[in-house]
Amino acid sequence: MSANVYQVGSGDLTFEIIERIVNENLKLELAPEAKLRIQKCRDYLDRKTVSSKEPLYGITTGFGSLCNKNISPDELGTLQENLIKSHACSVGEEISPVIIKLMMLLKAHALSLGHSGVQLITVQRILDFFNNDVMPIVYDRGSLGASGDLAPLANLFLPLIGVGDVYYKGKKREAISVLDEFGWEPVKLMSKEGLALLNGTQFMSANGVFAMLRAFRLSRKADLIGALSLEAFDGRIDPFMDCIQQMRPHQGQIETGAEFRKLLEGSEIIKRPKKHVQDPYSFRCIPQVHGATKDAIRYVSSVLLTEINSVTDNPTIFPDEDLIISGGNFHGQPLAISYDFLAIALAELGNISERRVAQLIMGLRGLPEFLVANPGLNSGFMIPQYAAASMVSQNKMYCYPASSDSIVSSNGQEDHVSMGANAATKLYKVMDNLEHILAVELMNAAQGIDFRRPLKTSPVLERFLHAYRKEVPFVKDDIVMYKEIHKTVAFLKRTQLDD
Repeated sequence: MSANVYQVGSGDLTFEIIERIVNENLKLELAPEAKLRIQKCRDYLDRKTVSSKEPLYGITTGFGSLCNKNISPDELGTLQENLIKSHACSVGEEISPVIIKLMMLLKAHALSLGHSGVQLITVQRILDFFNNDVMPIVYDRGSLGASGDLAPLANLFLPLIGVGDVYYKGKKREAISVLDEFGWEPVKLMSKEGLALLNGTQFMSANGVFAMLRAFRLSRKADLIGALSLEAFDGRIDPFMDCIQQMRPHQGQIETGAEFRKLLEGSEIIKRPKKHVQDPYSFRCIPQVHGATKDAIRYVSSVLLTEINSVTDNPTIFPDEDLIISGGNFHGQPLAISYDFLAIALAELGNISERRVAQLIMGLRGLPEFLVANPGLNSGFMIPQYAAASMVSQNKMYCYPASSDSIVSSNGQEDHVSMGANAATKLYKVMDNLEHILAVELMNAAQGIDFRRPLKTSPVLERFLHAYRKEVPFVKDDIVMYKEIHKTVAFLKRTQLDD
């Protein structure tokens, strides 16, 4: 196997593998063992379709509340194509190419496990689209999160049968014209295949994977920026000592204390004698608050790893056991609850960050009011705190749990749904706000530390500040602040933190 190729179906997907596929633009191919599994399941299904005297849901019957409608053998392929066409109802904003590619990767991986009954050519064409950057157009609304992500997955796979639109080489084109350009015939779907493509949690999961990779980074940046704020506020190291974490040994809390001690090692500011005996909660309770978020990220990541390595279409085929079982693995409840949990956990990083911003502009501990040398004539950092507070409040709205809602669909057959897709998409809004809130805190913390000069913080933090100050300068007199916020957000997005 080439170093720039990943073999789908060769083993479990991990976040590290997925990040490498995305960042290094790896190509995908089916592992030999995956090909054998897929073909074995397809051959079994073909035999079973002919021999079974009982109706097989979604294979020889209609879908949803139409499960009691039998379909004649010569119409089984048409049934599957009709399913994709009729279910392609996603609406709203076009989702980004990286999510499209993640959806294709995750669906191909799930199908490679050999319990879905698809043809080899169907999975291969998904990989062809991925490898050649043929991007089906999918929209961000329309999924109930059970029976999986029907509407967005239908939009994703319309082009396989030569229908719908794609982006190719930066242009929006009809799918059939791009198929013709590559010399690809539209896939002629066989029994069960449309259902295998549309059932499943790949829209929820792809959004979740992308969110999780971002959450890992935001959590680390929240620690680093919090450490800068602690220095700017002339805070104490005591709450970060290991002995106090061991008295309440939540893993995230212990990790946060250790991370802050590492970040602050060698700092002149943290070592100097303090006149105050304790700090406000937004500083003193960082191990507990940031740590709880780390534990939430850890839990949600474990749920998501289980999900992306699972078979989530329906019915599920077991060739060795001679079973075809109609179940509910497409139901997104595990993801929906987890995403709501993660949204709350990430929003709290923003909540406590804004409180540190507020403490820094109050004119406490030798810092000038609003972190500007001549307050009154200058408003300084007064209004960036307003912006942060606005986003914190908005995140509280986004933390309303999508998973607590359910609306009956399919004429009562699908009478409980997860709303996991809504949980996934609103998670993005929480993270975007969080990134901007942390940017505001970074601006304030850097300004505050400059007022502590000539004292130095730790070598690690000094290097970070040096890089930041190349792009966002110290504010002496009032300037247009939104530009500095935008520059700070861009700096955070591209800055990789040292391990």
